[in-house]
Amino acid sequence: MSDFFEKNLRLYEEVGFVRENFGAVVMVEGLPNAVLNEQVVFESGGIGQVVGLTLNRVKILVLNTTRMSSSERVVRTGEKIATQVSEELLGKITDSVGICVDGTVLKSKNLQRREIDGKPWGIFNRKRVNRRFTTGVMLVDLMVPLGKGQRELIIGDRKIGKSLLLLQATLAQAREGSVCIYVAIGKKKSEVLDIQKYLKDQGVDNQTVVVATSPMDSPGEIYVSPYTAMTMAEYFRDMGRDVLVVMDDLSTHAKYCREIGLVSKKFPGRNSYPGDIFYTHSRLLERAGNFMVTNREVSITCLPVAETIQGDLSDYVSTNIMSMTDGHIYYDGDLYFRGRRPAINTFLSVTRVGRQTQTLLQVDANRLLTDLLTNYEKTQGFQKFGAELGENSRQILAVGERILGFFDQPISVVVPENLQLVLLGLLVSGMWPGKGMDTWVEKYIKDESLRQLVDGIVNSCDSMEKLLEQVRVKSTAFSSNL
Repeated sequence: MSDFFEKNLRLYEEVGFVRENFGAVVMVEGLPNAVLNEQVVFESGGIGQVVGLTLNRVKILVLNTTRMSSSERVVRTGEKIATQVSEELLGKITDSVGICVDGTVLKSKNLQRREIDGKPWGIFNRKRVNRRFTTGVMLVDLMVPLGKGQRELIIGDRKIGKSLLLLQATLAQAREGSVCIYVAIGKKKSEVLDIQKYLKDQGVDNQTVVVATSPMDSPGEIYVSPYTAMTMAEYFRDMGRDVLVVMDDLSTHAKYCREIGLVSKKFPGRNSYPGDIFYTHSRLLERAGNFMVTNREVSITCLPVAETIQGDLSDYVSTNIMSMTDGHIYYDGDLYFRGRRPAINTFLSVTRVGRQTQTLLQVDANRLLTDLLTNYEKTQGFQKFGAELGENSRQILAVGERILGFFDQPISVVVPENLQLVLLGLLVSGMWPGKGMDTWVEKYIKDESLRQLVDGIVNSCDSMEKLLEQVRVKSTAFSSNL
């Protein structure tokens, strides 16, 4: 019997008894003054959350894997489920309620306890999304631009590269000084260790927090993990720091919500999901945004992931999340198996607020790329019919192939914004074949003169026509790198 159990038993003088055990949910008799979302403690030391009230019984979501015995005692705590938050979390892997898996005990002076199901800030605390969010992935930054505070859904079939984008975006933002919180929802422990290893190898693990749950955890633990991550993000936001939250993935989260709903005998809706599945996710994603904190803008950018089956975008959970986010990046299985990397279908991807953060030069670059790739897709269509192609058509195909090769970048490479535009100019003008991306990035970071040259060109141009002219004029300065 835990001391915490005894303390609350003496404090509230109420006790309940487990009468039915459904694994994820238990039915308890007693606790007449229990309220929804209140935390309870079991005699064995486990914790739970009140998720339903009937005339004689209380439904409790179990937040640990210990199986409750029949007639086990339960007491109230008078508090809602909360997590500990402090800057000591940076560099750590935590469980679903913010406890470090390596056994570290947080002792910071700024240590706080916050309810995980916090209330989103209202409209008066929010600001227009007007700052660029860079992922370091050129295809996304140039063609599906994002803004800080945006909620952008990453959607596609499993195992076609979605996680690579998430890791590269995490790396790019951590290098800019943002706090990055990666939520692994029901992932294998080996996958979580791979994420941690990648972040450590890139030297940004001290800017990140990984909230991890595995299939071995209880459905309740998996259910609360993204809420815990968002609570951590709000803490760092209140400290004045921009935050990126990656939720990998909400389709798995929805499946566990369905399991919890069915065993707790909620009335099933479409595809047997509980009727409040939309509310479950929307109240989570609504906590992201661009905010005004102590006279400066601070953002929580959220990248939720949804998994499709054979590219079906009309899936119930996917369409739900599409309707509550500011756009989506669609990973196309057909493009992946044709060798495209990343396999993003830019024609089916949407960004609703990202374009308003772009400069005139970036807008023009987007327009140029869209035209070139549209012509490339059309010409490829003619080629399928065995049509004899003229010189102009062959040139369109050659340029399109160069651009697609240009977008294929190593996972460890994130390309700075200004360098992306200059490299695009070099590629389109025919001065660079598109090879050696990692070398360019390394030289840009280390060589002050190259960095000043690239930044100067971008800052002096407001259209791709001017940028191409500048690139040709200063071709000798690039000759050593080409």
